[in-house]
Amino acid sequence: MAKNGKKARSPAAKKKPAKRVPPAKPKQPAERIAPVARRVKALVIVESPAKARTIKKYLGVGYQVKASVGHVKDLPPSRIGVDVEDAFAPEYVVIRGKTKVLAEIRSAARHADQVLLAPDPDREGEAIAWHIAEEIRPVQKNIHRILFNEITKRGITEALLHPAALDQRKFESQQARRVLDRLVGYQLSPLLWKKVRRGLSAGRVQSVAVRLVVEREREVRAFSPTEYWTLECVLDGHEPPPFTAKLVKIDDKKAEVADGASAEALAVELRAASFRVATVDRRERRRWPLPPFITSRLQQEAWKKLRMSAKRTMGLAQRLYEGVDLGEEGAVALITYMRTDSVRVADEAVAEARRHIGAKYGPEFLPAEPVIYKSKKGAQDAHEAIRPTDMSFDPDRVRALMGGQDREQQDLLRLYTLIWNRFIACQMPPAVYDQTTVDVGAGRLLLRTTGQVLKFAGFTAVYEETVEKDPSGPDDEPAEGVVPDLREDEDLKLRECRPEQHFTQPPPRFSEASLIKELEEKGIGRPSTYAAILSTIQEREYVEKKEGRFYPTSLGEVVTDLLCASFPDVLNVEFTAHMEEDLDKIEDGEMGWVEVLREFYAPFKIDLARAEEHMPDLKRQEEPTDLVCDRCGKMMVKRWGKNGRFLACSGYPECRNTRDFTEQNGNTLLVEVPTTDEKCPKCGSAMVIKRGRFGEFLACSRFPDCKTTLPISLGVLCPQPDCDGFLTARRSRRGKPFYGCSNFAKTGCRFVVWDRPIPEPCPACGAPFVVRKEGRGQSRLRCVRPGCVWAEEIAAEA
Repeated sequence: MAKNGKKARSPAAKKKPAKRVPPAKPKQPAERIAPVARRVKALVIVESPAKARTIKKYLGVGYQVKASVGHVKDLPPSRIGVDVEDAFAPEYVVIRGKTKVLAEIRSAARHADQVLLAPDPDREGEAIAWHIAEEIRPVQKNIHRILFNEITKRGITEALLHPAALDQRKFESQQARRVLDRLVGYQLSPLLWKKVRRGLSAGRVQSVAVRLVVEREREVRAFSPTEYWTLECVLDGHEPPPFTAKLVKIDDKKAEVADGASAEALAVELRAASFRVATVDRRERRRWPLPPFITSRLQQEAWKKLRMSAKRTMGLAQRLYEGVDLGEEGAVALITYMRTDSVRVADEAVAEARRHIGAKYGPEFLPAEPVIYKSKKGAQDAHEAIRPTDMSFDPDRVRALMGGQDREQQDLLRLYTLIWNRFIACQMPPAVYDQTTVDVGAGRLLLRTTGQVLKFAGFTAVYEETVEKDPSGPDDEPAEGVVPDLREDEDLKLRECRPEQHFTQPPPRFSEASLIKELEEKGIGRPSTYAAILSTIQEREYVEKKEGRFYPTSLGEVVTDLLCASFPDVLNVEFTAHMEEDLDKIEDGEMGWVEVLREFYAPFKIDLARAEEHMPDLKRQEEPTDLVCDRCGKMMVKRWGKNGRFLACSGYPECRNTRDFTEQNGNTLLVEVPTTDEKCPKCGSAMVIKRGRFGEFLACSRFPDCKTTLPISLGVLCPQPDCDGFLTARRSRRGKPFYGCSNFAKTGCRFVVWDRPIPEPCPACGAPFVVRKEGRGQSRLRCVRPGCVWAEEIAAEA
């Protein structure tokens, strides 16, 4: 018995504890079961979603397409990210916002048999492919690189048949450029912040581009016009019509008439002379078509013909390459890769073009043999020229398939038509002209007339290149028109003799087209970078565009002078071109990327240390003037501020008077400040119109003692309900003008329009105002009320 009186049980008699069985989980509905990732034959990775959509429709079952949306890794934005002591080792970090993208790509790569990296076929695309490969290699070893020159069934099939390894030399060339630009930008920019003003930047290529604009402007300012005269005679032959001949020689020497007295003396001599035909030269002249577009030529012609900036051109070309929605056809890639400096064209494309020419224009417009073009020396011949991908998509068909014609579609179509016409024309015969040159003797004087008549249109039936006329250059082109049937030794009769005064012209300021041409000819940058260069130098306020021409700002001139003095190599055109050649040599395997960086950085480091000590500190520098302060009588000095140079009283800080100024012929002149009837709400003084970084505004005339500012009304009330503001002109941080509510700062009203509001009601819907749209030499009024389509063309204002 147990002590407690209970009967004891033997150990063997003890029951084993029952095994706990977890309760059965209720079955999940089928739609809630997490799907198991299905393996795919291949994961294709491109940069853009648009490109992904176009490619996907050509790939069969078993392919998955994902977009990286551009670069996924880069140097850190907040520090230099390059170890100059350790062979310039770059520190790459995942770009903000790309962590999720990379996670999705890694997950998809884990469930694919292979990964095909298909970013753009250039250095930047190679860098994207390289960084993606680094991220997915732990989960997928079967990685290949494929290149699409055109996103068509043919181009994609060809690329899939020839997968290759990543191109290390091309990646290292891009890496060298990135590191080089980082070393310059992240060390020069802080120096400019310290010496001039915060927010400035400098770049290895952009600063040289600004220098070109500055030097051209100084050529224009320094230009002294020279007077010269020409003499033209209107003559009659034995058959009409009368024709005009120009004096070209005096005593067998080139005619150079310097002044009016000499011109008049020659006119008297001509009026008394006898005129006789000396020689008649009739010959056939041929003008050959230009090759298909390369990147730089496309940017130049798009500006000259369409007035599209390089940035706009490349953005539209990217869309044409990646795929445009053509309604029932879906997304269609219309052109080949748009970053190329090769004029090579695939044999199949040439054959398609020739078939199109023969069918549309007839056999006389089809040369016996295909026209072959040779790329310039040093061109990267990996890609074809820019051309249409499919001759069945002519511009008329594309226009019809696009359906609606909004502004974006119109611009896409205009650029595509330009590319189409240039490509078709390049496979057509030359234009043929009958050219006649007649020399006319008048004693010791010789006159000449030249004319040409189009005999056979050839390629000009499709395309004519636009030539920007240089006013400072000679006018040697023959005039279009018929020279009458003249015979040698024929006597002519003088109708009229006209002396005309002229003055030599300065070199023209750069347009988008001519600046790109200058950069290309001097080897500065690469065609793929021109659009970014031109945009950057305007956004940094180093240059500004007026009437289509580039002018340097005072800031651009000062920064250029400082950098030229302290960094002669970095700002040297030949040195910059040499660096571009070295970057090409890295890709070609002729130089190592670290070697190139060492050659550059050794002298740059010395210049940087010298500049830290000796570069003038404009923030503290004062330049005396002979202008007197209108408040205290002390002399005014020129100083630098966040908005550029200004006049300040030398009695600062006791006297805080400031004025804007301009310089003409070496003289400093005060800028008259436009006054208004508006009174300052704080002190009652008159308000004046001033211009700041974001546009014009009203400021108290007692500034800086009173710092009251007000927006300027355009006479249009804000249309937002319960808002008592008015619309005013403003400017974005990138310098683009827009029009917004004056209550933005006070109440947060965010109403904006991009075109200038006009205080006139819409005649169709009665909206309280319309907007004025300017562009390409045209102007029109339109309504912005949703659903109203009223618009009216008007005369463009100066």
